Amino acid sequence: MSIKLDEIKKREKGLKIINNKIQTEGINSLIDLTGLAGGFDVTPEDISLLETYAGPAVFDEKIQKLGIEHLGGEKVLPLNRTTSGIAAMIITYVKEGTKIVHYLPEKPGHPSIPRTAQLVGADYVEYTDINDFEITDNTSLVVITGTTMDHEVISEDDFRYVIEKAKEKDIMVFVDDASGARLRRAVYNQPTAIDLGADLSVTSTDKLMEGPRGGLMAGSKKLIDEIKLTVNQYGWEAQAPLVVGMIKGLKKYSPERIREAYVQKDKLIQKLIEEGLKPLPTPTGFMFKEDEIKNVIINKVGDMNVPSDIIATVYSMVLLENYNIVTIPAVGMPGASKTIRIDWSAKDSDKLTMEQMVTAITDTFDKTAHICQENKIEQELYN
Repeated sequence: MSIKLDEIKKREKGLKIINNKIQTEGINSLIDLTGLAGGFDVTPEDISLLETYAGPAVFDEKIQKLGIEHLGGEKVLPLNRTTSGIAAMIITYVKEGTKIVHYLPEKPGHPSIPRTAQLVGADYVEYTDINDFEITDNTSLVVITGTTMDHEVISEDDFRYVIEKAKEKDIMVFVDDASGARLRRAVYNQPTAIDLGADLSVTSTDKLMEGPRGGLMAGSKKLIDEIKLTVNQYGWEAQAPLVVGMIKGLKKYSPERIREAYVQKDKLIQKLIEEGLKPLPTPTGFMFKEDEIKNVIINKVGDMNVPSDIIATVYSMVLLENYNIVTIPAVGMPGASKTIRIDWSAKDSDKLTMEQMVTAITDTFDKTAHICQENKIEQELYN
């Protein structure tokens, strides 16, 4: 069977399911375990200030204080997306013909990095083995990913080593700390990226915290002001509604929930193992990578010529349709990981027990196998 995943159509289908659930069962019926649920906890007083100039005048002081406490540095820059900050930073500092060197726990890095490198005419190389890591003379930027999309975390020793090598050559270090700004610190007690010696870092304000989808960059006043000029020229700044949402998210953030999930996840994983499954642990839950999902389905229905990303997305869609559980493959942006990752630190995890979670996982494997066996994959993904 020759099927290619249509990232746009599958996301539209996933969002349609969510809309139907909200219309028929209410917003509280959804169980978002992506770790990306975010939040937008604004008050009538906040809303009264959401004007072009009044909002920034009032909210900038607050976001500076809270952002610096969270990320370190001298100044922060609120962005409409983390991707915007990455692109603006590369456009500002990386020249044509130079190289971006990226160290990360596991490939691939965020697609905005190689794509913006291509945009400015720079070469791009990724390293996942610290023994292979190399900075050549034409390198203009070193990027570190603190935590991958699947929550693989870089060790503090490797973090410091890469920064040290970059500083020996006087090369700027930028850290993509989308979820790592919380995960690295809450679970592994690592310092902020800035305190580790990075020049700049950016985090996503919806990942493992109750803020809106947006980005927050930290660094020295000089660097942030230079990037801010590029951000404003391209229209990538966070407007007042996003900024006030970030403020509320930062105020509400507590590492304790992440630490509790880190402890509880072992019990949950053991229950899945007892069902004959092979979940991989994450710091705050568990995951099934797309290849493992396909292996489980093959064991149920026999071999099939269907790509693993397709099967994982079908699984995610079935989990959403039948159990109201939101995972990334069904609704994520194009290029997002097809791993089924369950974040037990998500606030919606309070809506179900571990036993209910295990039942949902095992039953969804059975339902996905039936869909594959009946050749109803495209119907499930797009209709």
